[in-house]
Amino acid sequence: MGPIDYLIIEFPGNRMTGEGFPLLVDLVERGIIRIIDLVFVRKDADGSVGVVELREVGDELDLTVFEGASSGLLDQGDLDDAGAALDAGNSAAILVYENVWAAPMARALRRGGAQLVASGRISVDALVASLDATESAAP
Repeated sequence: MGPIDYLIIEFPGNRMTGEGFPLLVDLVERGIIRIIDLVFVRKDADGSVGVVELREVGDELDLTVFEGASSGLLDQGDLDDAGAALDAGNSAAILVYENVWAAPMARALRRGGAQLVASGRISVDALVASLDATESAAP
């Protein structure tokens, strides 16, 4: 298996336009990622977090391609943790996915005797701040 990542994508005011969903489908169809779980949640004004069924997301979005994208990996505690990141009155998609592209590379590297000794992620905000600082310091 490749590395497993997750994203929590907040939709202010529960408005989902669906613009990103075709790109997500494309990543899956090209074998770059595999969706392990995709759950939609909503945080109510009282702070409670509940699951939103795909058919409840909205008539303007056809999300049937994502039906069944559930491994059971996410439990209520995970949903509550995700909800803690949301503002009340907003909804979110919680996406757990495998980076399929990485598995063949990892196998090849291991066959050659290499091993992963560290990994991480640089946030976009940190990258932009670093680039801005570098640009400001340039003569």
